[in-house]
Amino acid sequence: MTQATRALVHRAVAAVLSVVVLGLCGLASAQAADPDNGDLEVVPVNKNIYMIPGDGGNVLVQVGVDGVVLVNAGAADGTDRLLATVKKITPLPIRYIIDTDGDADSAGGNSAIAAAGQSLYNPPIGPGASILAFSTVLARVAQTPGYPDSGWPTEAFLSSQYSLIINGEPIVVFHQPTAHSDGDSFVLFRNSNVVDAGNVMDMSRFPVIDLAHGGSIRGEIDALDNLLQLAIAPAPLVYDYNDNATAVIPAHGRVCEQWEVVDYRDMVVIITDTIADMMKRHMTLQQIEAADPAKAYEARYGSTTGPWTTNMFVAAVYHSLQAANAKKK
Repeated sequence: MTQATRALVHRAVAAVLSVVVLGLCGLASAQAADPDNGDLEVVPVNKNIYMIPGDGGNVLVQVGVDGVVLVNAGAADGTDRLLATVKKITPLPIRYIIDTDGDADSAGGNSAIAAAGQSLYNPPIGPGASILAFSTVLARVAQTPGYPDSGWPTEAFLSSQYSLIINGEPIVVFHQPTAHSDGDSFVLFRNSNVVDAGNVMDMSRFPVIDLAHGGSIRGEIDALDNLLQLAIAPAPLVYDYNDNATAVIPAHGRVCEQWEVVDYRDMVVIITDTIADMMKRHMTLQQIEAADPAKAYEARYGSTTGPWTTNMFVAAVYHSLQAANAKKK
């Protein structure tokens, strides 16, 4: 058998396996969620991509002949349920975890989820699944007290983007500096037309601007603008209208489309510009909070209790703009 013939046979076998695997995945996903038993929901997104909401933030699942790629690993205390849900989608091993940031609801489950997986490489990079993230995520988890080193990224990149091919699909990870934090990344699945936005976009609340870990409101807006460069709006003349738009996976909440990214970006810009104008009129933070610059959006994204309130968001925008103004002087 010639080399060319072997290559053709390999591609044919891979194609057949892909069809079989995806067929099984589709059957499993339809039966995966049982709320009465406390199971996590499985949301089919596009082709071989699924979203698991629940413990921690949304977890994206890509399935194919190579195995499973996860975008984020959820919270540390939810790993058993996440693993059980992934196994209901497919029996194939977890090969990669791609962290969109170093938050506890994104990377908290790294150690347990990676340990349950298998390296895609021979020889293996580590004892379990590989963990990929921007370099600042590695620095952050390494400095977190009590965080196990088995959950540290095994592949940390420094460039503005990092690409790999798994399950026959190009995956591109785009770093977003100083957005929600200094370690944010978007993860684009090119063939599937799906992008995971991580904590840059959160449909359950105003964006969390983590000033302590390098976040900034201007960086957040820049990141949302960059997300709009990746998200394509549906083409109205295409017969299957629902399947031609880019699916955007936020940190929390439903699967979104391009127009929802526009709305979210515009909301952040309007509130930021309003606070910036108030600051130019020498209003204090207390006066700005009393004026309620986010009032128009509070019913949708606001909260007076919990880990991220409306006033916390307004204060983060204020202090971020204040720091930016100080640098200009």
